[in-house]
Amino acid sequence: METELLSAAQEIDFSLWALFARATLTVKLVMIMLIVASFWSWAIIVQKIIAYRNSRAEAAVFDRAFWSGEPLDELFDKIGATPSGASQKVFAAGMTEWRRNLRQDGGFIAGAQSRIDRSMDVAIAKESEKLTSGLNFLATVGSTAPFVGLFGTVMGIMNAFIEIAAQQNTNLAVVAPGIAEALLATGLGLLAAIPAVIFYNKLSSDSDRIIASYEAFADEFATILSRELDS
Repeated sequence: METELLSAAQEIDFSLWALFARATLTVKLVMIMLIVASFWSWAIIVQKIIAYRNSRAEAAVFDRAFWSGEPLDELFDKIGATPSGASQKVFAAGMTEWRRNLRQDGGFIAGAQSRIDRSMDVAIAKESEKLTSGLNFLATVGSTAPFVGLFGTVMGIMNAFIEIAAQQNTNLAVVAPGIAEALLATGLGLLAAIPAVIFYNKLSSDSDRIIASYEAFADEFATILSRELDS
């Protein structure tokens, strides 16, 4: 009898596709949702890694140009009022407001410093929003995917018990497929959640450092402009 049960269990296809195909509609929807979430998470992760690398490279190039000793007006005229790089946008925002507050007699309109600071803060806020966009999705996947997978597991196990009751048979060939399908949902939940959590923490830290570098540059630039305003 035991040999027959083992033989019957061995004939069952336990490949991932077979487990998915045998699952109920609810469990299938859970699996599809988790697979889509996983692919979307990886798309965000790859895009952010590339974007952050480009941001750091652009900031390094601009930093060298800014501290090269070239007059700020000439540097601003070179990059234009609508540059593509984030560091250049912060610089352009400050220089644009600087020129707007410059009177014809060479003096400055009262409150110029605060307006210049606010314009750079707005530019930094816009770049910060771009850098952090998509990270909330990673956080959501990381926190909810295990529970979504657990829901699929519960539904799969419930279906397995219903099958056992319907066939009035508890042998391995009846029990194993349903349990395996249920556990696959949990596995997919963890597969989606673990990378999302790891890269959310890493990318959040990276974005904080990049934004901090923009803020540090804005402070240094504001200090330089304040000397000009006070002179």
